[in-house]
Amino acid sequence: MKSIYKKIGENIQLMDERNNGLRIKQLLGLSISKEFIPSVANTIGTDMENYKIIRKNQFACSTMQVRRDGKMPVALLQTVDEAIISQAYPVFEVKDEKCLLPEYLMMWFSRSEFDREACFHAVGGVRGGLEWEDFENMQLPIPPIKKQREIVAEYNTIQNRIKLNEQLIQKLEETAQAIYKQWFIEFEFPNEKGKPYKSSGGKMIWNEELGKEIPKGWEVGKLCDVSECNPETISSNDNFKSILYLDTSSITNNRITELQILDLENDEIPSRARRKVKDKDIIFSTVRPALKHYGIIKNLPDNLIVSTGFAVIRVNAPNLFPELVYSFLTDEKTVAYLQAKAEMSVSTYPSVTSDDIMNLNFAKPNENVLEMARDIFKSKDDFVNLKNKENQKLNEMKALLLSQLVTIEK
Repeated sequence: MKSIYKKIGENIQLMDERNNGLRIKQLLGLSISKEFIPSVANTIGTDMENYKIIRKNQFACSTMQVRRDGKMPVALLQTVDEAIISQAYPVFEVKDEKCLLPEYLMMWFSRSEFDREACFHAVGGVRGGLEWEDFENMQLPIPPIKKQREIVAEYNTIQNRIKLNEQLIQKLEETAQAIYKQWFIEFEFPNEKGKPYKSSGGKMIWNEELGKEIPKGWEVGKLCDVSECNPETISSNDNFKSILYLDTSSITNNRITELQILDLENDEIPSRARRKVKDKDIIFSTVRPALKHYGIIKNLPDNLIVSTGFAVIRVNAPNLFPELVYSFLTDEKTVAYLQAKAEMSVSTYPSVTSDDIMNLNFAKPNENVLEMARDIFKSKDDFVNLKNKENQKLNEMKALLLSQLVTIEK
């Protein structure tokens, strides 16, 4: 079996094509979760001709700070034909796709064991970086191309099912947000006859705090009147042996991309790993709200700890359900308002404070509307939870398949 192991460097070649003439506009970044993401870098005054071109089926990676991050960020471009990426990232491609499939190589890079080996070699590097020569000398099993195609097909079947579930979840979340807008912003919730309230002549009264009319019987106050912020912090009284840590960059629009498993006795714990969360707590990043680093915590273990970069919001008003407050906070008008406020801050990054969030004006509907909305959101949540559990099992199958790559024989 050992004979099918080959050095990575024997099968790849570096590419260094630059964006001469500024022909390519799409700029991508590279995430620690091994994905390409739209870049948020400030490129004003930057010479974009010096950026590297990356083409479909080529890889980009970062060999810097591998030891610190515990991972080597590396990704295979497949969603677009070409893009540009920072000149700091090595770009490489497979020499001969008749011998090694790019998708199979990316599977190898996705293994946790690959990251551990990369961290081992990065011990002697400057700032915990991985030397390119050490990366090239790492080995992987390369079975016959027919076998590679079979493995990749099996992996893609699982991956595509996960993506389909994620698309269904996203569609449901978008539908829930559309219902929120129709009912709680436009006030067109069903009246007692099932017709849109406001356009059917429902009674409206002027509200000074919001500067507009709202349905009669609704109450307006501050968000702090119906919830509390950052209620719990991890301490020595907690009997955690390990924690799941969520940083602000690892969740976007309620989709978690990575949870770090940290041993409290042996691992270096980030100083920002402080905030405790409970089921249905809302987390909202206070830096650059427009990046949508927010979510609502559901069905996660008790040892989940999130960064102090989040405001943790816990709804405590009777009869008010957290999903409604989450929809309010993530509504495009609320996010735009908070982003504008963040741009006026004097901090290093555009950011808001917890008080900025808790002082938002919030309109609480009457009990009849709340009850109707609660039923809709519960049905949505039940289906989303079902798909999330399915994805959990699929991810376990994917991890098992990746772990079996080392047992491949000719």
